[in-house]
Amino acid sequence: KDLLNWKFEGIVLPAVKNDPDHDLHPSKVLERPKVVYNKKTGKFVMWAHVESADYSKACAGVAVSDSPVGPFIYQGSFRPNNAMSRDQTVFVDDDGRAYQFYSSENNATMYISLLTDDYLKPSGRFTRNFVKESREAPAVFKYDGKYYMLSSGCTGWDPNVAEIAVADSIMGTWKTIGNPCTGPDADKTFYAQSTYVQPVIGKKGAYIAMFDRWKKKDLEDSRYVWLPVLIKDGKITIPWHEKWDFSIFDK
Repeated sequence: KDLLNWKFEGIVLPAVKNDPDHDLHPSKVLERPKVVYNKKTGKFVMWAHVESADYSKACAGVAVSDSPVGPFIYQGSFRPNNAMSRDQTVFVDDDGRAYQFYSSENNATMYISLLTDDYLKPSGRFTRNFVKESREAPAVFKYDGKYYMLSSGCTGWDPNVAEIAVADSIMGTWKTIGNPCTGPDADKTFYAQSTYVQPVIGKKGAYIAMFDRWKKKDLEDSRYVWLPVLIKDGKITIPWHEKWDFSIFDK
């Protein structure tokens, strides 16, 4: 309830250890899972970046559960809209429509794809954004009727400068408005990479920017950075704080 104290609920999508050809075999790669709730079907739907060991697969995978703690039933993988799908997120708008944001075309272009009503596959409607700008790690949120997207450049496991973009419509056109990060190592996104923006329930206009801090020589020991997103006079900043609490949103 406080986003600080956590209870382990078990593995929601277990590996398939006896089938080396399966997407969930330990020899394969699954990254950036995102789970959304579908009010129409009552199901929790997980989308993830599914890869082969050599990163040539570039697919999205989908799994479904009746509960947020699983078990999730894997539905398979595919290339949405017949395009590569790597770093990705899923965003549900106020009207209940869901969208997959994903890096495509060898990470050169960001696709935004409207999903079907059950959130299980692309609807066929999509847009291509940031063409040839090589953006990845999308994290999307909505504030005061506008859509915002955090993303990073493409430098492998090494950190780079973040950017934030804004749009009046979720499918675009998106306008880049600069690096929101401030403080020490802001030019390296605090040695981390965007992954999600979480609204703070019960606090209007309060969001937490979540970042992966990759440890490229020991990926299993990679950690996380959570920072407040501060919105004032139309300007969005993500300042570095070694320690902080929710009172920061009241200042």
